[in-house]
Amino acid sequence: MLDLLSVVERVAPTNVAVLITGETGSGKELIARALHHYSLRHSKPWVDVNCAALPEHLMESELFGYEKGAFSGAESAKPGLFELANGGTLFLDEIGELDRKVQVKLLRVLDGTPYYRLGGVRKICVDVRVVSATNVNLEEATLAGNFRSDLYHRLTQIQLTVPPLRKRRDDIVALAELFLEQQDSSRQFAPEAIQALRDHSWPGNVRELRNLISKASIFTSGLSIAPSDLSLAVHNAAASCDSAPPAFNLDRIEREMVFKALSKASGHHDKAAKLLGISRRTLSRKLKIYGAHEALLA
Repeated sequence: MLDLLSVVERVAPTNVAVLITGETGSGKELIARALHHYSLRHSKPWVDVNCAALPEHLMESELFGYEKGAFSGAESAKPGLFELANGGTLFLDEIGELDRKVQVKLLRVLDGTPYYRLGGVRKICVDVRVVSATNVNLEEATLAGNFRSDLYHRLTQIQLTVPPLRKRRDDIVALAELFLEQQDSSRQFAPEAIQALRDHSWPGNVRELRNLISKASIFTSGLSIAPSDLSLAVHNAAASCDSAPPAFNLDRIEREMVFKALSKASGHHDKAAKLLGISRRTLSRKLKIYGAHEALLA
């Protein structure tokens, strides 16, 4: 990781497009943010979008904006993400999921061609540094015809690969202690827990580690976190045998975790979602489900 960060510091001051590859949860966005932080654009906007989160017709309007009346529901003009990122950095996460029709327009913009908002008549020019990320092999995707080869080469002027957490054993404990400090500085890991963290395979990488520490800080009653508080045995068993019968009621445990997090956050949904390692939207959806179940049982 130190070698990777040294490359980041060298590449950051340039304007080249960077593609960051790596497994899900390995920390690709953190590397992208580091590129922006060390760049000459650090005082300008940082804008990010997940290309897999929106359908094709919405992704185009998000990236390039639209004018009032461009389509049904467009009651006012809206600038696109390229405009919002002008002078700064635009981070395109999960770029491999981008629809091919949008890929064509994206390529033209990356080549410096002015573009129109949807329904617009005025050309827009922007100065944006594009950093993208993917957990799929884009080279294979181009050979399969799922990703444009010209766009692939335009995005990969520099390619950086974030190694998975299982290949960064020295990082595991340091990251775990950082996440625990952020959640509850009064607690610490027992020596056996530290060894358990080192021995785990971490298929979900840094995201899995962060979520696990968040949950442990909620459920641990004492000041020392033991291996049993980490539930790593359950995780390892699930990874080795997906068909194993459940030993406990997952729905009930999840529900208890949610309400304990809400209690710890004094009912503040944003803070509770951060403790649980989920989004505010996911937390709201779960609370609606719990409320619907209670209504049926009443």
